[in-house]
Formats: sequence, C-alpha cells, structure tokens
Amino acid sequence: MIPVTDDIALDERDIEESFIRASGPGGQNVNKVASAVQLRFNLRGSRPLSEAVQARLERLAGQRVSNEGVLVITAQRFRSQERNRADALDRLVALVRRAATAPRPRRRTRPSAAARERRLAAKARRSRLKQQRGGFPQE
Repeated sequence: MIPVTDDIALDERDIEESFIRASGPGGQNVNKVASAVQLRFNLRGSRPLSEAVQARLERLAGQRVSNEGVLVITAQRFRSQERNRADALDRLVALVRRAATAPRPRRRTRPSAAARERRLAAKARRSRLKQQRGGFPQE
C-alpha cells in the first residue's frame, strides 16, 4: 500500500507500469534503453478512492485520463529508469493528494455601499469626459 493521506492509501495492484524509450537528450542511451515510465492507474476501479475524490481527480488530470477511466502518467525527466519510476509515482501521489482535499465552498459577498458609490462616480466621470469630446461641426 502506498500512503497518500491519513485516510487514503493506494494499492500497488491498481498501478501498472510499462517502460518506453524516452525522447530528448541522453546520447545513444536514448536509442537503446527504455528508461521512460508510463504509469497507468485505474481510477474507476480503485477501491480506496471515494466517488467525490475520483471525480475531482478526473477533473484535475484532464487529458491524462482515458475514456475507460485510466489515468496515464509518463515520466521521462531523468536518464535512469528507477528515478523515472519514482518521479511518476510521486506525481500520482501528489495528484491524488490534491484531489483528496475538498475545495472550500464559495461564500457569496456583496459590494459595500462605498464601493458601489465609487463605481457610479467613475462611470459618471467617464461619461462626462466622452460627452466633452465633440466632433467637428458638419457643413
């Protein structure tokens, strides 16, 4: 189990890793070694995640979630496969941690009377300025 928060721990069996060739710098090593990691996490099949967390995670992940509900994270920042594996896992845990915290509900507020007065005064000033811009008289 991979701990995410006090309440949530991800099961390693829900995570699938595959190794692919990375792009970018690295010399001949890039052409020979599959050092990039493609981590796949089945959102909809994960038991420790509640419906609300799954929905927030899907919204946060955006394009990285497939139509089947599989989150795909590709890590190729480092030259070694081990560091890329750790990077992909860290990114998954950070994403789930962000989704685990519910957003605070927005409280409706109203502008103060002074703010309304300032807004109306600014509009009146602007209106007077534009009215003073007279065009040339037509002949």
